[in-house]
Amino acid sequence: MTGNALTDRFRKAVVALVPDFENGDATLGLAVSGGPDSLALLLLAHESFPGRIAAASVDHQLRPEAHDECLFVSKLCAEREIPHRILKPSTPIRGSIQAEARKMRYSLLNGWMENKNIAWLATAHHADDQLETLVMRILRGSGIDGMSAIRSKRGHVIRPLLPFSKEMLVEFVITQGIKPIDDPSNKDQSFDRVRVRQALSQLSGFDVGLASQSAAALNDARTAIHWMVDELAAVHIQKTSEGCQLNKHDFPHEIVRRLLLKCLHVCDPALSPRGNQLEPLIKGLMQGETLTIGNILCKGGLTWTFAPAPKRNNS
Repeated sequence: MTGNALTDRFRKAVVALVPDFENGDATLGLAVSGGPDSLALLLLAHESFPGRIAAASVDHQLRPEAHDECLFVSKLCAEREIPHRILKPSTPIRGSIQAEARKMRYSLLNGWMENKNIAWLATAHHADDQLETLVMRILRGSGIDGMSAIRSKRGHVIRPLLPFSKEMLVEFVITQGIKPIDDPSNKDQSFDRVRVRQALSQLSGFDVGLASQSAAALNDARTAIHWMVDELAAVHIQKTSEGCQLNKHDFPHEIVRRLLLKCLHVCDPALSPRGNQLEPLIKGLMQGETLTIGNILCKGGLTWTFAPAPKRNNS
């Protein structure tokens, strides 16, 4: 695919996600790390919407070379008169490195967008990322919500590169005469994603772009289920003085599970039970039993009732 064709395809992808953007004057924010994917995002956005983009790079301060990589992006942006900002966390990242780094990254990017009055943020997730995520979710036993994988639009974040393969993006950057940064963490076998990526690299002859079609179809199904559950909840969940009750539950299992979660959240919004906790609870309620989960007393029967469990008398 030629550079012009790729740019046109990218522009159409952005407009499909944000229809009002093309003919407006809003600025599109870009998360750019310096790797081939995000550099392709930067170059394609610059060609598609010149003068209407701004970029930010996050130095997580986890690797000594990270700051130089941010400066590399800053130089590329300066050459193209693209506003660029380097963002750094105020406190060290601890715990699960990938998860905490991601949380910190979006927190910094959201602050930058708010400060610059930027409504939309584009990230460089592409078709190969989507396929990797789908495989990882399968291996973790995810349900339909998890299998929706990387969504093309979520809140103020858009991912216009999901239809593009990594090979396509790398080739585009190389034709621009730019050598992208190679992040050594992309080869670190201690990360699940790296092991999945290397396993998938052994396959050939597949169109990875189709993974995004599957994820989009699953996301449509997820949206439909959420809509159906909301409609049923409005009719069949009644709040009581202490909690709530569900007056009908002869629905397919997945619908019952989600209605049960809504009832539990009425009593305790912070409660997030796992599937292995919900399944015996559903079975017990179906059999008319009285059970406790967290601090919630759940009574089965024709009508299920939920209320805070009585406090124990320790005297």
